Amino acid sequence: MRITFRAGLAALCAGLLAGSAFAAAVPAPAPAQAPVYTPVYNFSPVNQYNLRLSASFWNPIVAYVSEKSGVRLNLKLGRTSADTTSFILANEVDFAFTNHLFSPERAKMGWTVFGRRRAAPLHAQIVVPADSPVRSLAQLAGGTVAFPGPEALVAYKVTYAELLRAKVPVAVAFAGNMDAAFTQLFSGRARAAGANSQLVRNYAERENKAFRVLWSSPPFNDLALMASKRVPPAQVRAVAEAFLGMERDPQGRRILAAAAEMIHAPEPLAFVAASDADYAAYRAFYQAAPAALR
Repeated sequence: MRITFRAGLAALCAGLLAGSAFAAAVPAPAPAQAPVYTPVYNFSPVNQYNLRLSASFWNPIVAYVSEKSGVRLNLKLGRTSADTTSFILANEVDFAFTNHLFSPERAKMGWTVFGRRRAAPLHAQIVVPADSPVRSLAQLAGGTVAFPGPEALVAYKVTYAELLRAKVPVAVAFAGNMDAAFTQLFSGRARAAGANSQLVRNYAERENKAFRVLWSSPPFNDLALMASKRVPPAQVRAVAEAFLGMERDPQGRRILAAAAEMIHAPEPLAFVAASDADYAAYRAFYQAAPAALR
């Protein structure tokens, strides 16, 4: 019995030692790694159309650019174009499609141009329905003129500056976006509308409406793709390359073609490289504009 006990004890100790050796050979589980989150950058394009159409136009483009660039973009739209611009001015936005940042004061915010939509130059226009009896700016005196909003540089600031220069007093009605201003025009609530020629043409095609142009400005380049100075240069380059490369990629071309069809654009939609120099006409306007419109 004594020998058996000792043999059993020896076997037990050997087993424990073997178990300890096995346990020591198994590495301890690594501590859980903290997840890495990619920053989400807000992208705000000026509301050129009604809110539903603006979202439908931009959402597929934003999704494409996010996928191709590896930079996560979030579409941030306000109810009106002025609301959307207020997000930019409040530093809630990182990328924008706009022409609202070229005044001397806003230029100090440090936004940079990296692209624009490839399109014919646009003009500020004062328009009436084609069957309107109004045939001159002077005939608008005392009437209501509809504008998209107070931030609309081409459609409001440039056109209203012309009415002031011509000494034609009008009642200003801000509709919120260009589509809403045209709705007021064709419903008879406004005698004329201050507009962007590109959007006049698109609306005429979409809604089967005809306009008469009472006045048209010198040309301006289409709105700019811009980046905030807060965004790292590598992220700006990636986003720019994705926008500018859309027309060379089959998936990108399909998205652009659908967007162009949606707004009845007269030419294929694409984005091209641009710089601050392409927006000299905007800066020239501010140099000569009435103080209230700067």
